[in-house]
Amino acid sequence: MNRRESLKVIGIGSLSTGILIGACNQEKKEPAPGSNAAIKDLGRQDFEIARDKSLQSETFFNAHEMATITVLADIIIPKDEISGSASDAKVPEFIEFIVKDEPEHQLPMRGGLRWLDMQCLKRYDNEFKTCTTAQQLEVVNDIAFPFKPKPGLEQGTAFFNKMRDLTAIGFFTSQMGIKDLGYKGNSPGKWEGVPEEVLKQYGLEGI
Repeated sequence: MNRRESLKVIGIGSLSTGILIGACNQEKKEPAPGSNAAIKDLGRQDFEIARDKSLQSETFFNAHEMATITVLADIIIPKDEISGSASDAKVPEFIEFIVKDEPEHQLPMRGGLRWLDMQCLKRYDNEFKTCTTAQQLEVVNDIAFPFKPKPGLEQGTAFFNKMRDLTAIGFFTSQMGIKDLGYKGNSPGKWEGVPEEVLKQYGLEGI
């Protein structure tokens, strides 16, 4: 499964601009060492800064859950010749932040991770993160199609939908993901003067 095939499954085009912009605004991080914290916090209220610091100090997912999220995220967006994988773009950390910032995601995510492990234990006598790559892909392929959920796997399909959306939002609002898309944003133009043919038209060449 390559990056382009993953994007077809993700259906990134269906994600609204508002969701992506909202995710950018929500992914607030502590200032990097040596950076100017005052500039990063410019225009933000004290209670916003305090809330972010509080969320950053908390932990929701345990180590096992984070490892599972990392494996899943890298299946959804693997590393390729263009850029790194979802985990290279810190998507698991993004998801950890989002479920703390928006607690309504906590129960579906934790329940879905538990469902995934239980499904793998029934099939392969192993938890998802320690299954072989082939086994992991077999389970993912069974729950990856939201419009064709397999009977009895509806809960897993609903979970994977949420996981896929969070992974896509986390990756494509990261510096790596934006570069992957080839988005350059606004850039200043370079003034090179009036074109020579225009100057000739008005008899102003050589001026």
